[in-house]
Amino acid sequence: MSDLEFVQQCVKGDRQAWDEFVTRYSRLIYSYIYRVLRLKGAPENVQNNAADIFQEIFVSLSQDNFRKLKSFKAKNNCTLASWLRQVTIHAVIDYLRRLKGTISLDEEDADGTSLQDIVADDAPSARDELKAQEKLIDLKDCVEKLGTQDKFFLELHFNRALSLQKLAEFWRASRPAMDMRKARIISRLRDCFKAKGFEIT
Repeated sequence: MSDLEFVQQCVKGDRQAWDEFVTRYSRLIYSYIYRVLRLKGAPENVQNNAADIFQEIFVSLSQDNFRKLKSFKAKNNCTLASWLRQVTIHAVIDYLRRLKGTISLDEEDADGTSLQDIVADDAPSARDELKAQEKLIDLKDCVEKLGTQDKFFLELHFNRALSLQKLAEFWRASRPAMDMRKARIISRLRDCFKAKGFEIT
């Protein structure tokens, strides 16, 4: 099967083909992301955001009924891997451009004062900070107990603010199915949080 035929199966809604696409090209896309970040001299904390860029790429490929993926035409003997390389390069560069306006808390001025120093006055005590960290570990543990797809759902819906309708298009599922999935995930997290002693209202 040619790359074009394979893509055509994906955009027609063949779930098995899409799953194979994700499995086949995930590592390739990740490697391109890290390569471009290194070439662009991105600091280590930005390189740690490779997962965000990775998810953005897959969402962009599948949203609006696979509009972007449909643009692959295999022209001039271009392979799908080569095409994805270009898509990834553009995605990483766009991501870095968006970060240009951010301000580092650790960056010092001429007097050696950083924003971190300025906001530190209202910082909680070491004891309160330790308790907060312990709670955060418990919360993360509950999230880690979820399956890979459920964690991906949380990332897209809550962190990336994708609507349930968009997620339904992404997973090629109905909107009610997404509502049920969200309710099931929240129920599992709620039970886990309660078991760890959190007060759930």
